[in-house]
Amino acid sequence: MVDWTTIVEQYGPTVWRTVNRLVPSIADSEDCFQKAFISAWKFSQTQRIRNWQALLRRMATARALERCRELIRHRGRLTALPDAGLIDKRLRDPADNILAMELEERLRFALAEIDHREAEVFCLTCLEGFTYREVGAQLGLSVNHVGVLLNRARSTLQEKLGHPLSPVLERSK
Repeated sequence: MVDWTTIVEQYGPTVWRTVNRLVPSIADSEDCFQKAFISAWKFSQTQRIRNWQALLRRMATARALERCRELIRHRGRLTALPDAGLIDKRLRDPADNILAMELEERLRFALAEIDHREAEVFCLTCLEGFTYREVGAQLGLSVNHVGVLLNRARSTLQEKLGHPLSPVLERSK
C-alpha cells in the first residue's frame, strides 16, 4: 500500500519547482501539480514504482508542457512570473536579468511548439538535471536515443530562438 501523504510531503516541493519553472502562473502550476500526482497514482496502479522522485518529476514535466501547449493554442500568449524561472536569475546586471526573462518567455513558447518527446527530454536533462541514463529509464529509451532527442531539441530551440541557449544549456553539461 502506498502512503500518499508521505510521498506528497517528501516529493511535493520538487514537483512544485518543476511545474512552476515551466508554466506561467500559480493557478496553472497548481493544476499541473495535482495532475502530476494523479498521473503518478494511475501509473502506480499498473506498475511497481522504483523511483518516486524520478517518476513525479517526469509526470510534472509532461503535465507542465501539456499546459503550455494548451495556453498557446487557446490564448496565444503566455505571461511570465518574475519568480518562476527557467533561467538562473542570480545575474548581477539588471540588463542581463531582463534578457534572461525575455529568453525564458521565448523558450516557453518554443518548448510548447517542438516535438513533445524532444521537449520532455530537454526539460528533464537541461532543467531538471537528470542524466541520459535516468531519462532513458523513465521514458523507456536507450541512452543513445535520449542523446539524439536532446540534440534535436537543442538544434530546434536554437533555430526558433535565433541564438544559442547558453544560460540554459550550461546546466546540462
